[in-house]
Amino acid sequence: MLGKTYDSQVCSIARSLELVGERWSLLIIRDALFAGVTRFSDFQHNLGIATNVLTSRLESFVASGIMDRRGAAEYVLTPKGHALAVALIALTEWGDEWASPIDPPILYRHAVCDGEVHAVAACETCGTVPAGEIGIRIGPGMPPEYLAARRGGSRATA
Repeated sequence: MLGKTYDSQVCSIARSLELVGERWSLLIIRDALFAGVTRFSDFQHNLGIATNVLTSRLESFVASGIMDRRGAAEYVLTPKGHALAVALIALTEWGDEWASPIDPPILYRHAVCDGEVHAVAACETCGTVPAGEIGIRIGPGMPPEYLAARRGGSRATA
């Protein structure tokens, strides 16, 4: 079972969860990205989140470079925060298909031409690929000691 931190995980998903994996985190970022919310009081009002929890989340976003604090109570996304848009769109589309009993309540549109926006897995050679055709390979950031432990019979998760 995973604890509150994922230090032992050699995985970018685990590292991402360290920054945005708490239950309120992606909802705060969602409101900042797609509703333009920047003020502490507006986050609190829209989400109904306890002020101490909201304070903690916003402070952690500032510390990790996802948001910048402006003035006493305004928080704006940095480029690092804006880069989470595709991940949120992917989660929305997954939720629309697998977790919602109704039609999608939100549709993402390109602000310039009003075309539909989707999160897709794309191969640099073939274009869009189905999830069942996605595999993995060890990347350059994999620590050699982790690979050695796997070769020795360890079943640690990559």
